[in-house]
Amino acid sequence: MTISFDGPPIEIDTRPAVLDQFTVDETGQAGQRPSGVAYPADADEVAALVHWAQATRTPLISRGAGTSLEGHLLAQGNELIVDLSQANSILDISPVDFTATVQPGVTRTQLNAATAEFGLQFTVDPGADASLGGMAATNASGTTTVRYGGMHANVLALQAVLPDATVVRLGRAVRKSSSGYDLKDLLIGSAGTLGIITELTVRLHPIPEWIRSLRISFPTVSAAVDAALDMIGAALPVSRLELVDAPGMIALNEFRGAGYAESPALFIDIESSSEPAGVAEEQEIRRIVQAHKAIDISAARTHTERHALWEDRHNLYFALKARHPGSQFMVTDTAVPYAQLATAVDTATRTGEELGLDVSVAGHIGDGNVHTIVPYTDLNHAAVQEFSARLVHHALAVGGTATGEHGIGLAKKKYLREEHGAAVDLMIAIKRTLDPLGLFNPGKVLDA
Repeated sequence: MTISFDGPPIEIDTRPAVLDQFTVDETGQAGQRPSGVAYPADADEVAALVHWAQATRTPLISRGAGTSLEGHLLAQGNELIVDLSQANSILDISPVDFTATVQPGVTRTQLNAATAEFGLQFTVDPGADASLGGMAATNASGTTTVRYGGMHANVLALQAVLPDATVVRLGRAVRKSSSGYDLKDLLIGSAGTLGIITELTVRLHPIPEWIRSLRISFPTVSAAVDAALDMIGAALPVSRLELVDAPGMIALNEFRGAGYAESPALFIDIESSSEPAGVAEEQEIRRIVQAHKAIDISAARTHTERHALWEDRHNLYFALKARHPGSQFMVTDTAVPYAQLATAVDTATRTGEELGLDVSVAGHIGDGNVHTIVPYTDLNHAAVQEFSARLVHHALAVGGTATGEHGIGLAKKKYLREEHGAAVDLMIAIKRTLDPLGLFNPGKVLDA
């Protein structure tokens, strides 16, 4: 099927075998078969699609690499998928400005391969090889947020197509601006409900001269959390500070034959501008963790060793899948103030036990983000939903948020007003103003 409306002709694929690939997200959550999928290559083609969608009242779901986890990408009826994976050109790298300008389908691995020759890197690392457009749409963060921040902190400017097909540029490739409302950050994290991102200018950071990775085991989760908070309080240059609980470490041992201590562990990266400074900072970390009864410390010094250590951390989900063959998985997150971290992890573990679930808790402990991975079948799906609800209610009760980085999507809309109160009405007003027909990713984030 070919459409042509106030722009270049666009092919839409309506083959059922192709569309069925878009009915399930990364966690196995299922939606409906979309009406079609288009692969625009640039902003002009996206704008042409939006013009056509306006005329035909066809709802649109924009999609990058498809790695989101809360149902953002799932069709619920006759939506058309706007797959941006073919809009994947790196448009500019400016080593002097420490910036790169890319199309939305560029992945972080692709960008880092191109920036490495300049000694630069794009630092937001959600684990999956996500597209930068999708990362911006969900305000992704990840293992490096403790030092470098998430997408809000690393996107300087963007181009987007609005629901009326207007192409806008928001932000400037500068480090600060007090000019007008910050509309760029309104689109970042909006999950494609307010605009389709078609270009981004992102911050790059120097690749550090010295990096050391550590894996440190502790007798309890509380000891690990307390050690992590002491590292942050000492202003140590940790760029990754991750927690994996005992069930997760056991799963990694089974999956990788790693031989780790089967107790809670921190995975840490330290970065420094020189080896002497880095060694001194590593020694301070060792002093801190030993004060918290660390039972095992392993250091990865070479690139190969560090890659293996972090591959284990990123393989946690797959290790748990291998341990529970035939199960579906709920992967969800909350974020809480530092003072509530140990309690949040304990609440997840205890709630799982009460509901008879095998829960593994991990998280970006350096920024208060707690993740839980829970296998389930149709027989205990209700218990998994109850588990998620209790975790969200606990996070909100202690001053946290329903989601630190995965986003609201479909699964957590019901908690939005509990967290934001009357501000939800403002969100609805913004959505209705920009998208009065409700065509951009309908039913996600808000029912508006």
